[in-house]
Amino acid sequence: MNYILSELKTAISYQIYETKEQLPENWEELGCQNIFLSKDYFEILDKSAPNNMICHYIGLFEEQKLVGVAISQFLDLNKLESFGERDRCIKTTARKFILKNFASHVLLIGNNMLTGQNSFVFSDSISKPEGIKALKKASIDLKHKFKSMGKKVHIITFKDYTEEDIEKFAIDLNLFKNNYKYSTQPNMIFNIPFEWKSEQDYINSLLKKYRDQYKRARKKAEGIEKRKLHLEDIIVHEETIYNLYYHVAKNAPFNTFFLTKNHFRIFKETLQDKFLFYGYFLDGKLIGFNTLIKNGDTIDTYFLGYDDTIQREKMLYLNMLYDMIAYSINKGFKEIIFARTALEIKSSVGAKPMKMFGFAKHSSSVGDLVFEKAFNSLEPKVVWQERNPFK
Repeated sequence: MNYILSELKTAISYQIYETKEQLPENWEELGCQNIFLSKDYFEILDKSAPNNMICHYIGLFEEQKLVGVAISQFLDLNKLESFGERDRCIKTTARKFILKNFASHVLLIGNNMLTGQNSFVFSDSISKPEGIKALKKASIDLKHKFKSMGKKVHIITFKDYTEEDIEKFAIDLNLFKNNYKYSTQPNMIFNIPFEWKSEQDYINSLLKKYRDQYKRARKKAEGIEKRKLHLEDIIVHEETIYNLYYHVAKNAPFNTFFLTKNHFRIFKETLQDKFLFYGYFLDGKLIGFNTLIKNGDTIDTYFLGYDDTIQREKMLYLNMLYDMIAYSINKGFKEIIFARTALEIKSSVGAKPMKMFGFAKHSSSVGDLVFEKAFNSLEPKVVWQERNPFK
């Protein structure tokens, strides 16, 4: 079945597509507003989504007019070798048991590979609550579709909305009345003042303590060569790149997917200059990398990897953050999405936390009860102190 068509009382219909090739020709009229809802990005997912993920793309229509575009992802957590190995404790064992038995099949309206509202774009002719209502209907159809494939959806979740969006959904339509509202680690966002034109403007704005941190990090990195890698370079170093990525990913506190080995190659082939890949070399050996995505006037940081022993000695991760900031300022971007994880170090370079919310509904009342009670203990807790490095 290539798509599902359904009529709603709101006069908004939707179609669910399985591949980029099925999308309507005018998809980019809305998809161009967010690169992660564009045809090019969907092509990347079609070719190199994580092995435990199935993606669908949803078009909303008012009569025959395209008024919304969205993405959904189905995650099969049973296919994961590891949920994350950093925290080896009873909590990790309990998390694994609960996820395997009560939440191994998760259907998201949104993108689990990113942080922030990359779920949908709606035209001005419909409100967010109208669009979300249509997407809720689509999620039920997707649930039935997976059931027909022998895959029972345990949880349907809508993720990464701001507090303003949450209030709007609640006030306008009471859309998630019977859903569990949750909040995970914040999205770390770095806003770039208009008057900054170079990295030196950033350095000049820092308090002495944080200027000293900058200088110390840069001195530690002496001897490391940073290179912008092109497609042929990524292909040559693909094995090392994946090993560096996998080491960092596997040692994260919690994982719901792992990238495929060809993911960065496909990304570069498809997005070309909108996808930036920087390698860090020591004595000719690739010891780390980071990736950036140009998304309008925003830079989205993507996945990275490094040799942990060298990272500590050379303050490599901190230097990567400074490099990302320098690039974004020099090229005139307005903000950097630093996403989740490593909250305190990102705060120390100037990123600010934005609290993000989601809604989840289990397929059974018993599962709902277990999931709600278990969620707070399953979500890795991070104690951190927000920093303000600026004068």
